[in-house]
Amino acid sequence: MLILIFGIMFFIIAGRFIYIETAETVEGVDLQKWAEDIRTSSYEIDADRGKIFDKNGMVLAYDRPTYRIYAIVDEAYAANMNPPGHVTEPEETAAKLAPLLDMEASEIQKTIEEGQENDRFQVEFGAEGRSISQETKEEIEELELNGIEFKQESKRYYPNGQFASHVIGFARSQDGNINGVTGIEKQMEEHLQEEKGKISYERDKYGTKLLDPNEVMTEPEDGKDVYLTLDQKIQTFLEDALTQVQEEYNPKKVMAAVMDPDTGEILAMSNRPSYNPNNINDVENWYNDMVSHTFEPGSTMKMFTWAAAIEEGVYNGSDMFKSGTYKVPGHTIGDHNNAKGWGKISYDEGFQRSSNVASSKLALEVLGPTKLRKYLTAFNFDEKTGIDLPNEKNGRFVFDKPSEQATTSFGQGSTVTAIQLMTAATSIANDGKIMRPYMLSKITSSETGEVLKENKPEEIGNPISESTAKKVRDLMGTVVTSEQGTGQSFKLDDYTLAGKTGTAQISQNGKYLTGRDNYVFSFVGMAPKEDPELLMYVAVQQPELEATELGSEPVSYIIRTVMENSLHYMDIQPDKETDESLSPLTLPDLTDKSTSEAEKELKQTFDNVEVIGDGEEVSAILPAPGTKVVENQRIMIVTDQPTMPDLTGYSARDVHRLVKHFNLNIESTGNGFVEKQSIPAGSNIKEGGYLVVELAPPQSE
Repeated sequence: MLILIFGIMFFIIAGRFIYIETAETVEGVDLQKWAEDIRTSSYEIDADRGKIFDKNGMVLAYDRPTYRIYAIVDEAYAANMNPPGHVTEPEETAAKLAPLLDMEASEIQKTIEEGQENDRFQVEFGAEGRSISQETKEEIEELELNGIEFKQESKRYYPNGQFASHVIGFARSQDGNINGVTGIEKQMEEHLQEEKGKISYERDKYGTKLLDPNEVMTEPEDGKDVYLTLDQKIQTFLEDALTQVQEEYNPKKVMAAVMDPDTGEILAMSNRPSYNPNNINDVENWYNDMVSHTFEPGSTMKMFTWAAAIEEGVYNGSDMFKSGTYKVPGHTIGDHNNAKGWGKISYDEGFQRSSNVASSKLALEVLGPTKLRKYLTAFNFDEKTGIDLPNEKNGRFVFDKPSEQATTSFGQGSTVTAIQLMTAATSIANDGKIMRPYMLSKITSSETGEVLKENKPEEIGNPISESTAKKVRDLMGTVVTSEQGTGQSFKLDDYTLAGKTGTAQISQNGKYLTGRDNYVFSFVGMAPKEDPELLMYVAVQQPELEATELGSEPVSYIIRTVMENSLHYMDIQPDKETDESLSPLTLPDLTDKSTSEAEKELKQTFDNVEVIGDGEEVSAILPAPGTKVVENQRIMIVTDQPTMPDLTGYSARDVHRLVKHFNLNIESTGNGFVEKQSIPAGSNIKEGGYLVVELAPPQSE
């Protein structure tokens, strides 16, 4: 019976073997393919995600190589490696690795020994063993530890830290792939995303290629490069100013942006609180508030109410009205000075003083709510701007009752986003034409540099005429220059500025907060006034003010610092002389003369002539010959052996003129005149060098 049972079992097993040997498929499994899969090894070939640049080619984001450390613990496996080697002294290896991996030696030793006991051929060391820098890798390699190997991986890196972090966003590595999570990294994912390559071959159990490995390879393809409209220098001016305000006033939020109103290009944009995309563990605010936060804009909305009335031909700035309070059904409108008003004043003065009563009477009596609503639609407030950034929100108008129509006219009750407000303001800065805001300048091939896509300015509306836009700019200019204007603290040194202040209440749980700090203080400004090159918006929420400080002070600091420095950096000719009693003179061309001759001749006409360097020949005259200048303006004679002058007392304009001539990189803080400089006076000037200057307003008596 036993012989019979074993015989039957033998024939069953033998038959099964013969069937498997001869059949092409067994239970639906292709044995030939299954065997090939078992002995085929495949791995991915890394490709780089596309880089992100500013408009001038400065890199803002790129893939940086990092390393993952692992230990070979199986002797048989290590014998087939080139060169062979496995961990032979776990305790010694652990002791040497511990300080470099920031781990306990006992933990490393335990990981290695458990791998040996469980017949694993290699082990890794968790999170501490990943994302190792090139420097740490080299330090470990110098230890010459048996069996310690590295695998290269890519990690997204942002060389400028929190610089424009809400705009650029960040990308996260997961399962060997890098994907955009926020900002441009998310918005341009389809262009930035790389295509990894793949290679496969047949090998033995130790990983060694067979003689005929049937190798197949797919080439990797790097992502495309993305160029933004951001200008690194203007963005730096903005970041520095926001950081200064954050440190001094500790506001709950700050948002700001700089735009070219002629094109819609965003030249700078930033928020506070901000974050460093290289370290996203402690982020207070993920969203870009300029596009993702809706709020009551306050009195900055008045410039559109006035623009609508002017365009309709019903506005007469000299008409008088009684300020203070204005009754509408179910509500009483009050001016911002506790509803006291300023007596009987003109509508022009009402704009300068930011009168809520003037705005309400314009909306309900002069223009009419139906026409006002039509113009708000024409200014594009009912739609998102379409800016190429993620998570853009849309504001909402509450406009049914007369009280709601009145409050909307001065920016209360209804909501907008900051980018909607700036987009509408391009019509005033750009002779009536609304330009769509955009961040993407162009997309290029990372291999050839070929331009694959390029953005162009796009007009999306024309709500007012050129003459209306000019009249509104002139009116906004008086907000800054007139004695009763609310924007006097915003005056620039060298340029005329048109602007409108805003002080918006903050709604919480259906009620407005009280207290002098519980407001959003804001400003929309454009300069130079006659032909604006820059449009800027700043809003500071709930700054911590001293008893003697006004809410406009942190806002005006940002506007003055960024506007003044940016216009000088762009080499925009000042349209406002510091002393208007002086007549402009034409600067002569003296570049063919010796230094002493040029200095002598210029000093006969100009009061402030300075020689740059010790050379005997004139290399250049700054400003350029032919430029209109005044007698007390600084004239610089650059010699053929230039050295860095003492910049103390230099205006921002003079510094930027010098920096541009010598092709220096500059970072400036503050507003006014130079107090400190990073390159000592008398030092050689190296092209491409980095100059940091601190500016401060002149001391008053």
